[in-house]
Amino acid sequence: MATVLISDLHLDDSRPHITTLFERLLAGREVRSAQALYILGDLVEAWIGDDDDAHLPARIAAATRAVSDAGVRVYFMAGNRDFLLGESFARRAGLTLLDDGTVHDIEGRRTLLMHGDVLCTDDSAYQAVRRQVRQSQWQAQILGMPLDARRAFSAKAREDSRAHTGSSGEAIMDVNADAVAEAMRNAGVTRLIHGHTHRPAIHRFDLDGQPAERIVLGDWYAQGSLLRVTRQAIELSGLPIS
Repeated sequence: MATVLISDLHLDDSRPHITTLFERLLAGREVRSAQALYILGDLVEAWIGDDDDAHLPARIAAATRAVSDAGVRVYFMAGNRDFLLGESFARRAGLTLLDDGTVHDIEGRRTLLMHGDVLCTDDSAYQAVRRQVRQSQWQAQILGMPLDARRAFSAKAREDSRAHTGSSGEAIMDVNADAVAEAMRNAGVTRLIHGHTHRPAIHRFDLDGQPAERIVLGDWYAQGSLLRVTRQAIELSGLPIS
């Protein structure tokens, strides 16, 4: 038995095969026999509210609810694409919501869990937008808009995000080493797992004289990135996308 972690699936109607891959993973033996399943943000390309009547949220809820009903705890942490996902959908989907920066005991080791975007401190423009959209007043204003208006707003936000990504250097959009060390030090851990950067890797380094590791989950564009954690080992791999 292992604990399974995924992030940055960016599920969207334009890539139906990825949604199918997600459903197959959650219906399979590995997840159904896991200690727990963690989804560390950006499950979807865009989340416009728990009242979205599109088919995709219903498919996601059915898939995660089935895992929960099978006795596997399903944890969800919001990313920069799905920060509007709330308690209403979580109840329907069998999700346990986690705050960004939660520490959990995973297979006997205290582990800091993050989406990862807050660690990209060199991208000051992005961090300013992040602070705005995480404010409850801003979110209430958006969620008060009609669904069609929210869909249009979301499409424009995605356009702006692609433009920002295209005009920014790769180093700026990666995590800041000092921010990583500070987050781990404040949490009192030597293991951090996060997503967001789409750069899957296991980084081992020294933190205040102790061996530490930062595990980065990959996205679900070229492959279905998956992390398996047991008491004996960690394995970062990819599911083939046909």
